[in-house]
Amino acid sequence: MFGVATILIVAQKFFNAQQLLNNALNWIDTLGPWGPIAFIIIYILATVLFLPGSLLTLGAGLLFGPLFGSVYVSIGSTIGATCAFLVGRYLARGWVSKQIEGNEQFKAIDKAVADEGWKIVGLTRLSPIFPFNLLNYAFGLTQVSLRDYCLASWIGMMPGTVMYVYLGSLAGSLATLGTESGSRTTAEWVLYGVGLVATVAVTIYVTKIAKKALEKKIS
Repeated sequence: MFGVATILIVAQKFFNAQQLLNNALNWIDTLGPWGPIAFIIIYILATVLFLPGSLLTLGAGLLFGPLFGSVYVSIGSTIGATCAFLVGRYLARGWVSKQIEGNEQFKAIDKAVADEGWKIVGLTRLSPIFPFNLLNYAFGLTQVSLRDYCLASWIGMMPGTVMYVYLGSLAGSLATLGTESGSRTTAEWVLYGVGLVATVAVTIYVTKIAKKALEKKIS
C-alpha cells in the first residue's frame, strides 16, 4: 500500500517540517486547557508521518514544564509508535519491507526479537543509534506482541523523553527554543543546571548499558 509513503513524500515536498511544527506549537500555546490534548494528537500524527519529534519534545518542556511535558510526550510518542507499529504490521507491510530490505542491523534485531521479544524493543528504544520513526514500522514485521511492544517502548523511551523535555523547559520562548537564556535568576539557573546535568548523566549511563546489552544479544 502507498498511503504512508505517499503522505510522507508529499509532506516533505510541500512543507518545511520544522516550520510546520513551530506553527503547531504556537497554536497549541493559545488553546489553554485544550493545549495538552491538541499536543498529544499532533505528536501522534508527527510520529506516524515521520516528522521529527525532537522539536515537539523540547516544546513540551517550554509549554507545560518538565513534569507534565514529559507525561504528554510519553503519551503521544507511545500512542504514535503503536499506530505506526499497527500500520507496519497490517496495512503497509510491503512498503516497510522495502525500506529495511538489505539492512543487516535490522535482520539481527528481527532474529533477536524472536528470542527475547520485549527486551530487544526496550533496548533499541534506549539506544539512539536506531532511527525511531522507521523502527516503529519495522517492529510491525517482527514476532513481538502488541502488548510487549507498547510496554517496552513506553519504558525505553522515558529517559530520552525526560532529558529533552527538561532541555526545552530551559528555553525562554517558542521563537528561540533552545537558544535563549531568558530572565531567570541565578538561583533558578543553578537549580536547572544541576537537574540538567543529572538528567543527561543518567540518560547517557542508561544508554551506554543498553547499547552494550543490545550488541551482546544480537551478536
